[in-house]
Amino acid sequence: MLQEIAATLTIPGLPAWSGLVVLVVLLLVGLAYLLMPFSVFGVKGRLDSIEAQLDELQTEIRTLALRLPDPGRARRPPVEDDWAEPVHPPRRAEAEQPQPRATPPVPPPAAWPDRTGRAEPRIEWPRQPR
Repeated sequence: MLQEIAATLTIPGLPAWSGLVVLVVLLLVGLAYLLMPFSVFGVKGRLDSIEAQLDELQTEIRTLALRLPDPGRARRPPVEDDWAEPVHPPRRAEAEQPQPRATPPVPPPAAWPDRTGRAEPRIEWPRQPR
């Protein structure tokens, strides 16, 4: 069985065992890529920098949370306490302003221009001999 596999993997012009050697080398390289630590690809460095940024954000959020007052201690007064009545304009000004129309204005009917005279020159065709 091993001889059949070696016979199918042989490279023409090389010894019979060369195909098996190439296959073993390729399998070892593939296995090395699977077992290689992520730091070789640069992923570990990126993960470390992201973790450091996350730690900085967490500490900043904690400091901001400590600066905020307790919600039960200091409350703003309700909006109704600050309400002031609006000033109404005098009634005369309302009467002088025209009321908006409920319907749009009706345009005047179309007027056709007077066409008693012709604007274009007259052409007599066919010409009459003189």
